Amino acid sequence: MSVTMARTNGVTVLTLSADPQSACPPLCQILKGLCYSPVCCSVSQHLRRVQKTSQSVLGALHIMIGLLNIGLGVILCSSSGASSWEMDSSAYPFWLGGLFILFGITSILSEKFPSPCLVILNVFLNLAGVCLAIAAIVLYSINIASMWLWWVCHSDYWDYDRPTRSPQEEIIMEKCLQGEAVILMLAQGINAVLIVLSVLEFCVTISSAVLGIKALRSSEKENKSIDDPEQYKRLLEEVTANPVV
Repeated sequence: MSVTMARTNGVTVLTLSADPQSACPPLCQILKGLCYSPVCCSVSQHLRRVQKTSQSVLGALHIMIGLLNIGLGVILCSSSGASSWEMDSSAYPFWLGGLFILFGITSILSEKFPSPCLVILNVFLNLAGVCLAIAAIVLYSINIASMWLWWVCHSDYWDYDRPTRSPQEEIIMEKCLQGEAVILMLAQGINAVLIVLSVLEFCVTISSAVLGIKALRSSEKENKSIDDPEQYKRLLEEVTANPVV
C-alpha cells in the first residue's frame, strides 16, 4: 500500500492505494501505510530544534528511577515482612521499573530521531506513565503501612508473650526488639524513597508529555504558515518594495 499526501488551503488529503494481493485486511493495510509513510517517519528538524536536549534529560531520569525501583524492590522482596503480599505476588517494583526504563529509552529516541510518529508514541507512553506513577504511589503507600517484621523476635523459644523469662532472656529480648525497630526503620525508609521516586516519575512523565505535545503543535503551526499563500504574497511585497541594488 502506498500513501500520498496533498495540502491546499489548510486541507490535507491522504490517498491510500490498497494492494489486492495482500492477505492483510484493508484496515491493517491502512495502518501499515500510515506507520511507514515518509510524512510520519521522516526526521523533522523543527521538532529537533523545539525539543533540544530536554527529552534526553527526562529520559535519563526515567531510566534512573526505573533502575532504583528494581534495585530497592529486590531489597524489600528479599526481606521477609518488608514486603506485602501484593508486592510478593505481583512483583510490581520490577515491572514498574522496566516500564520506566522503556519510557526513558523512548524519550531519548524521540529526541535523537524526532519523527512525528516517534514523538506521538513518546507522548502516548508518558501519558500512560502518569497513571502508572500514581499506581506506584498507592502501592508503595499500602506496602509501608503493612510492614511487620514478626520473624525477628517471634519464635517458640524467644516468644516475648511468655509470662516468665529469666533476666538473661529479658536482656536478649530487649536487644532483639531494638534491632527489629532499626530494621523496620530502614525498610520503611527504603519504601519512603520509592514513594518519592514515584512522585518524581509522575512529574517527569507529565513534563515529557507536555513537551512532546508542544513540539507537535509548534510543528503543525509551522506547516500551516508554510502552506499559507498570504505569506508568499507578503514576502513578494517586501522584495519588490526593497529591491537589491
